[in-house]
Amino acid sequence: MARRIVFLICLVLGATVSAEPIRIGAIFAVTGPAANLGLPESRTLQMLVDEANSSGGILGRKIELIVKDSQGNTEKAVSFAKQLVEESQVLAIIGPTTSGESMALKGYADQNEQILISCAAAATIVNPVAKWVFKTPQMDSFAAQAIFTTMKKLGISRIGVVVSNTGFGQGGKAQLEKLAPQNGLTVAITEVYDSTATDLTAVLAKVKAQNVQAVVNWSVEPAQSLVPKNMKQMGFDVPLFQSHGFGNIAFVTAAGKAADGIIFPAGRLLVADVLPASHPQKQVLSAYKKAYETKFLEDVSTFGGHAYDAFLILTEGIRKAGGTDKFKVRDAIEGLKGVVGTAGVFNFSPEDHNGLTMDSFEMLTVKNGQFALYP
Repeated sequence: MARRIVFLICLVLGATVSAEPIRIGAIFAVTGPAANLGLPESRTLQMLVDEANSSGGILGRKIELIVKDSQGNTEKAVSFAKQLVEESQVLAIIGPTTSGESMALKGYADQNEQILISCAAAATIVNPVAKWVFKTPQMDSFAAQAIFTTMKKLGISRIGVVVSNTGFGQGGKAQLEKLAPQNGLTVAITEVYDSTATDLTAVLAKVKAQNVQAVVNWSVEPAQSLVPKNMKQMGFDVPLFQSHGFGNIAFVTAAGKAADGIIFPAGRLLVADVLPASHPQKQVLSAYKKAYETKFLEDVSTFGGHAYDAFLILTEGIRKAGGTDKFKVRDAIEGLKGVVGTAGVFNFSPEDHNGLTMDSFEMLTVKNGQFALYP
């Protein structure tokens, strides 16, 4: 009889444990200078969690999502990460939004054996590889190479570079200066500007004086929209290339007519409607775009897509691991192959915690205030 009671207690306890929610933390710049990135990420993740929970959760367990608004501040991101890990005991953290925040958390996540799936682009987030750190956006090195490949086709060889004084800007600067000589291009001048700037005329005047054939701007903040506006006002008439941090139509709107003609690399989410039905990403991109735009009544952005991919990768890892043992989930994520997301098709390995290749990019442009395939 006593053995039967113990057995029944174990069954009850087992049921209780299995019914506990899966806690997931998220750190996004929902407000502040990087809100055009972080808000779509937060909205996307909450939408996906709600959808999953309405369908019974993951492996029969509901998801409890805890979102922290870092405002793009590195110190806040670190503090929130410690809260999520030490107090909330989350299985994983999705985010942060920006490269600077992600780099600040890289060491902490690895030292504390905490799964971190960053939504930022800098190659240094996963290179060198940190065992517990992954990221979903395409590498900034891939973006720089895509830009240079297009430049060579246009016969451009002498360029000017302007970047914001952020982790993303500095990461882009390093990649552009490293890869330019390998592609036969000369960076005649590099200028770093304040991400909160309200006018960049003085910065661009220095670049114009160098007789460059094109300008590359690397930023994710609203200030990046000043570059095309100020160039137009100055009569600085050379091609403008933006980074993949330009993938939100809000930046186009802010730049107005000056945005037309901008060239930049991005994932295919922004041009999902024109992809052939046979494209491997078509179904995923179309479904996410429709769900997001229907729910929030705003255009989808590549940034929300980064959160979509992070949630997809985490839940695939949980399913593959058969539960929420963080060691098994981490190992499962590292072994994922052929996961179709918004940024591309992910194939992770112990040597590659981004899982994407150069072919995850398309070159886009702005035509009449809208994104379009280039040329």
